[in-house]
Amino acid sequence: MHVVATAGHVDHGKSTLVRALTGMEPDRLEEERRRGLTIELGYAWTTLPSGERLAFVDVPGHERFLATMLAGVGPAPAVMFVVAADEGWMPQSEEHLVALEALGVRHGLLVVTRADLADPAPAVRQAQDRLAASGLGGAPALAVSGRTGQGLDELRKALDRLVATLPEPDPGAPVRLWIDRAFSVRGSGTVVTGTLPAGTIATGDELALPGGPVRVRALECLKEQVTSATGVARVALNLRGRAVPERGQALVTPGAWTDTDLVDVRLSAAGAAGAGGGPPDGPPMPAEHDLRSRATRGPSSLDGRDLPRRLTAHIGSAAVVCEVRPLGGEIVRLRLAAPLPLHVGDVLLLRDPGRDQGEVRVLAGASVLDVRPPALRRRGAARDRAALLAAAVPDEAFLLGTHRLLRAGDLLAMGCAPAGAPVCGDWHADPAYWARLGERLAEEVRRHAAEHPLEPGLPLEAARHELGLPDRRLVAALVRSPLAVTDGRIMSGPAGLPAPVALAVKRLGAELSARPFLAPEAGRLAELGLGPRELAAAVRAGGLFRVADGIVLLPGADARAVELLARLPQPFTVSQARQALNTSRRVAVPLLEHLDRKGLTERMDETHRRCRISSPE
Repeated sequence: MHVVATAGHVDHGKSTLVRALTGMEPDRLEEERRRGLTIELGYAWTTLPSGERLAFVDVPGHERFLATMLAGVGPAPAVMFVVAADEGWMPQSEEHLVALEALGVRHGLLVVTRADLADPAPAVRQAQDRLAASGLGGAPALAVSGRTGQGLDELRKALDRLVATLPEPDPGAPVRLWIDRAFSVRGSGTVVTGTLPAGTIATGDELALPGGPVRVRALECLKEQVTSATGVARVALNLRGRAVPERGQALVTPGAWTDTDLVDVRLSAAGAAGAGGGPPDGPPMPAEHDLRSRATRGPSSLDGRDLPRRLTAHIGSAAVVCEVRPLGGEIVRLRLAAPLPLHVGDVLLLRDPGRDQGEVRVLAGASVLDVRPPALRRRGAARDRAALLAAAVPDEAFLLGTHRLLRAGDLLAMGCAPAGAPVCGDWHADPAYWARLGERLAEEVRRHAAEHPLEPGLPLEAARHELGLPDRRLVAALVRSPLAVTDGRIMSGPAGLPAPVALAVKRLGAELSARPFLAPEAGRLAELGLGPRELAAAVRAGGLFRVADGIVLLPGADARAVELLARLPQPFTVSQARQALNTSRRVAVPLLEHLDRKGLTERMDETHRRCRISSPE
């Protein structure tokens, strides 16, 4: 299926043309039929000569219903621009063209209606001149009459050629269905309709609304019940869930979009197609608006300072009031009154709903550059941000350069599928930032070693805090030789001891050489310069063997003790062990308990133990 929206001035025959092409009535409301004026979006469809199915979204042309027109045109990939032969280019023709230009619509047809009432040639030339500088420049032009049927067969063939040139949407793309109608059906419940631009929706799918998750209970496409629909398509969904949908909301794939009320955007001048000020063969269009005058000179002259500070931002069927903060040149920050599901690269249309009648109210297009912009706190931050964004292409490299670290899910929700390899788990990093982090980590390890020489290394959590990282795993991923992670600490090479501590351990070793199991008491340890912290460092470094608090021996003393104890008659008592080891009870008791824990000795009763290894003799 394909979807085309109409556009053009009020009473130029858009609905009549859709009715003639489809045999269906696009005006749904009794008031519309009574007044002969489209005030709401209308929907109709037909089968083209090639067999392709084409749905029309018929939009109102009256200036009071511009917001409704934008809701219909926004999600559609192509437009049928309608101008009446007997009236030619009119104010709403201009405003609709400005809106289409701002939205980036590049596919369409120019259809001059009422060819039975006037020579269509002047209107065709006039409209082509207006379209020439827009994205619709070069669009095929046809003259028709919806009343007599003149040119309708040629129009159907032209529509066939148009839809054949439309880009093929991605069926695997995340869903964002802008709701243009929401109502209840007795016996079925909540139903919403919209234009699905890409992706696939199937019955049973869970989608997200601002109010919470909903499930697709049933699905219709052009009044036919289907199990799935792939964009581009007009769809009606029967939803189940507690969330109450409204027009202007979007049904989205959960987690695939960023709900944001703050965006940085690049402005593009709306209506550069209008350069010249009016129709070639008619009076000039209203040009009281200063920004409008600048916009006609080209997109590069647009400055955010020329925008009113309060505008309405349109995307899809959404219309949200926003506050405008100029950052510099064409870069501005928009604070939206309500969050919208957005990707970088989305285009918002900025409109001033309060302008006087007859003035062009569409002021600019706004291409989204960042959906999670950083706070601007320091002096000059706005200017620096504008300079950074001025030539930015919103891709993965740009987002990582701005945010430095992002999870894969964050990149997807921003609209960029990660192409590079993650640095750790699902974390992706800007390469330059990641390299600087590695350098900072090495500096932090060196600084910690200098300030805390008796500690074995920098704890991972302390390093995470110093580097400002959100995940401890990122710290471990930064470790490169000669750094190493041991027991949750980052060390620079093999663990060593400060010179004074190493000298004290050497002196202690000399004293223990004659009587290796006679551990010195606390006073003697202090005289040697081995306080609690120094002892702990020596034990961690493997320079001493800790038997119990305040009792240390040389490394390997436990193994030597077992050898001596194995030569005793088995079993033996503590007293016999003390004598064999030539030590005190203060040392013998905790040493035997240590050997018990290691399974080298075992208690037989309250007073006896035996070795679990045989004497080597």
